Amino acid sequence: MLDERKSAILKAVVTEYIETAQPVGSAHVVRDAAIDVSPATVRADMATLEREGYLNHPHTSAGRIPTDKGYRYFVDKLCGIEPLRATDQQTVQEFFSTTHGELEKMLRETATLLSMLTNYAAVVIGPDREVVTVRSALFVRLAPRTGLLVVVHSNAAVDKRIVEISEDDADEAVARVGERLNAHLTGKVLTEAEPPPLTHDQAHDRLTAACWAVRSDMIRRDEQVYFDGASNMARAFDAVDTVRSVLTMLEKTYVVVDLLQDALAHERNVSIGGEHGGALSQCSIVVAPYEIDNSVVGTVGVLGPTRMNYPQALAAVAVVSGRLGRELSGI
Repeated sequence: MLDERKSAILKAVVTEYIETAQPVGSAHVVRDAAIDVSPATVRADMATLEREGYLNHPHTSAGRIPTDKGYRYFVDKLCGIEPLRATDQQTVQEFFSTTHGELEKMLRETATLLSMLTNYAAVVIGPDREVVTVRSALFVRLAPRTGLLVVVHSNAAVDKRIVEISEDDADEAVARVGERLNAHLTGKVLTEAEPPPLTHDQAHDRLTAACWAVRSDMIRRDEQVYFDGASNMARAFDAVDTVRSVLTMLEKTYVVVDLLQDALAHERNVSIGGEHGGALSQCSIVVAPYEIDNSVVGTVGVLGPTRMNYPQALAAVAVVSGRLGRELSGI
């Protein structure tokens, strides 16, 4: 633990560096009203913070910049989660009051919203199919040889698949199969549901089997990952090589998903630089889960430089994850 004065100095350096991206000297720090000591004392404390690994001296004549350890102390001990700015709160309110429709569209637009709020790249991971139950199922005839199976999930996701049927199948038979499938699937997880028992009515069982065959296609869908704001990441770095390597890694969706899930697995809502290493070692991640009916089903997060505005990012991610969960729960 740092003492109160060194903590204040570290906070002043981190805050200024986040704002300006320029090394911070003692002359700036002493202007902070929370630090009522001489410039010589500030210089001595900054030197101590450097020796202890919280600050770095990029050039012999320059000021100092935070290290990953310095950012970690800032996030854990000094910054907290600030309220979202009033204008941003209004933006979030308007977004969720007008965004409706299929789940995929909502998640994609939520990533765009989060990127706009933070000016960083944003990621939204869709709900895990293994924890989502079926809200309703519908089977209808579209044409003489074409049926449509629609499954609505508790997370607002909608699956639709074409089912081949016979011209000889009566509309009443199609309707009865739809009613039976709805009763059989409602409240169950689609990936775990067993086929309905046979009725020994040849036409009924054949139509049911055709519907059950397309169910396997529904549960094979890849994990839903929505990403926005890559251009924000490009503007966050000066070095072309760094921009190139970061954007290359962001194209590998599984890498980003693993980073977000690893942070949550270690009960961290912020992962900084070298803590996750690799090509994204110059980036930080702020992440939060969202819930449907009190169960964690997905994740939202932002990726930015280690010099990100952590209080703002934490506030935005917390508010958006909470509102998304409530929206999907129908609250």
